[in-house]
Amino acid sequence: MQILLRIALNGIALLVAAYLVPGVSWNGGVLALLVAGAVLGLINCFVRPLAVLLSLPLLVLSLGLFYLVLNGAMFYLVSLLAPGLSVSGCLPAMLAALIVGGVNWIIGSLQQTEASHS
Repeated sequence: MQILLRIALNGIALLVAAYLVPGVSWNGGVLALLVAGAVLGLINCFVRPLAVLLSLPLLVLSLGLFYLVLNGAMFYLVSLLAPGLSVSGCLPAMLAALIVGGVNWIIGSLQQTEASHS
C-alpha cells in the first residue's frame, strides 16, 4: 500500500512540475502518470545511487551543487522512459527536479505529521 501511495505522489509531483516549469510538458492520462511515477521511483532507487557514487569527485569539488545537475539528469532520464512526459532541455529538467523534490518533501513531512498525530 505504501509503494502505491509513493507512486501516486510521484505522479502528482511530476504533474505539478509540468504545470509550473516551461519546457516540461505532460500529455498523458492518469495511467501514464502512474507509470511515470513508478519510473521516477525506480530510477531514484537504482540508478541515482550509482550516479552519485560515480560523480562523487564532482560533488566534492562543487560543494554539492552538482546534485542539481545530477537530479536534472535523472529527471531527463525519466522523461525518456515515461510515456507522456517531455523535457526540452537541461535547465527545465533541473527546475522540474527541484519542484518534484520539493513536492515530495512537503508531502512526506505532512505524512509524518499525520502519522505522529494518530
